Amino acid sequence: MESKEHVVVVEDHRTSRPTSLEESHGDSQTEPISTTPEKRVTLRSERSLRMTLAEPREKLSILQCLKTILFATKINVLLVFIPLGIISSRLGWPDVATFILNFIAIVPLAKLLGYATEEISLRIGQNLGALLNASFGNAVELILSIIALKEGKIDVVQASVLGSVLSNLLLVLGCCFFFGGLKYSAQKFNQTAAQTSASLLSLSCLSLLIPAAFHATATQVDQTSNIQHLSYGTSIVLLVVYILYLFFQLKTHSDLYITSVEGDGEEEEPVLPLWLGIVVLLVITVIVAFCAEYLVGSIGGLSEAWGISPTFIGLIMLPIVGNAAEHVTAVSVAMKNKMDLAIGVAIGSSMQIALFVTPLMVIIGWIIGQPMTLFFNTFETCVMFVSVLIVNYLIQDGESNWLEGIMLLSTYIIIAVAIYFYPSTA
Repeated sequence: MESKEHVVVVEDHRTSRPTSLEESHGDSQTEPISTTPEKRVTLRSERSLRMTLAEPREKLSILQCLKTILFATKINVLLVFIPLGIISSRLGWPDVATFILNFIAIVPLAKLLGYATEEISLRIGQNLGALLNASFGNAVELILSIIALKEGKIDVVQASVLGSVLSNLLLVLGCCFFFGGLKYSAQKFNQTAAQTSASLLSLSCLSLLIPAAFHATATQVDQTSNIQHLSYGTSIVLLVVYILYLFFQLKTHSDLYITSVEGDGEEEEPVLPLWLGIVVLLVITVIVAFCAEYLVGSIGGLSEAWGISPTFIGLIMLPIVGNAAEHVTAVSVAMKNKMDLAIGVAIGSSMQIALFVTPLMVIIGWIIGQPMTLFFNTFETCVMFVSVLIVNYLIQDGESNWLEGIMLLSTYIIIAVAIYFYPSTA
C-alpha cells in the first residue's frame, strides 16, 4: 500500500485541527509526530495504523499454523535428525555418530526457537521482543551448560559460555557487518545503546581478569577456596547488574532502544497466535534439552576418536550450534538495514551470556556442589579481553561497513586456529 495514495489523519489535540501524517513528517519519515511519549507515532506505528484501515488478514487454523512452522525454512528438513540422534544414544551407537546426529538436530531446533520468538516479538512489542529474542536464543547454551555442569564437566561449561560470547561478538556480528556492508556502503546504528552493551561486556571481562590476576599473583598458598568465594561474590554482583540493566532497557531509558523501520518494505505481521507461539517455544526447549544431553555425553568419545581437545569442542563447535538462531536472524535483519536489531541480537546475546548465563552457572554449581568458578585460564581470558576490545573500537563511531566485518571474522578465525593447536593439558 503506497503512502501517497492513502493519507492517515491524526487529531491534533492542541489545535483541534486534523493533521495528516505526511504533513507531520515533512521530509523525514522517521521523526515522531508528537514528542510526548504517550502520543509518539513513528513510521512503524503509522504503517500499523494504515493496516487497520485495510481488510484484516484471515486467521489461520491450528493445522495451518503448524504447517507454516514446518515449512518456514528449508533448514527444517534437518528435523529428521532428531529421532536419529535420540535412537543413536539409546541403542549405544558410537559417540561420533551420536554427536554428529544431535549436533545437526539442534540446528533446525535453534532456528525454530528464533522463528517462534520472532512471532511472539511482533505481538508483545519491540523492546520485550528483542529481550525475548536474545533470551531464547541463549536457551541452547543455557541447557548445554547446565547439563555439562551436572555431569561435572567444568572445562566444557567454561569453554561453552566463553565460546558463545566469542561467536556472537566476532562471528555473528562480523557476518552482520560484512553481508550488510555488501548491500549498503555504510550502515548506521544507535551508538549509545551499542556502547552500553559493549561497556557491560567490558565489566564481565573484568570479572574474569580479576580471578586470573588473583591466581597469578597470590602463589604462596593454595588459593582455590578463596577464588571460589571470590567467584560467588562476583557472580551475585553481575546478576544484580544484569537485573538493573533490564530495568534500564525496559523502563528508565527505553527510548534508547526504540528504533524505527526504514525503507519501503511492508510491515511484518505475526502469523501464529500468542498462545501457540509460547507452546512452540516450550516444546522446542524440551526437545533441545534431550538432544543437548546426548550431545554432551558424547563429547569425550568424540575427543578421543578425532584427536581434538574438549576445549576446542566447547569453544568453537558447540557455539556454532547454539548460535544458529542468532546468526540467521541477525544476518537477515542486517541485510534489511535494520542494524539496531542486528546489533541488539549479536552484542545483546553476548552480554546476556557474560552477565547472566556465566554467573548463573557459578551459582548453580554452588547449589549442586560443583566447583564452577570465574577463573578461566590465562589464554581464554586474553582471548576474551582482545575480542571485547576490538568490538568496542569498531562500534564507537555508530557506523559499520564490510571491511569491519572482515576484521571481526579474521579475529575469530585466528582465535579458532590458536584454540585448535592449544594443548588440552595446559
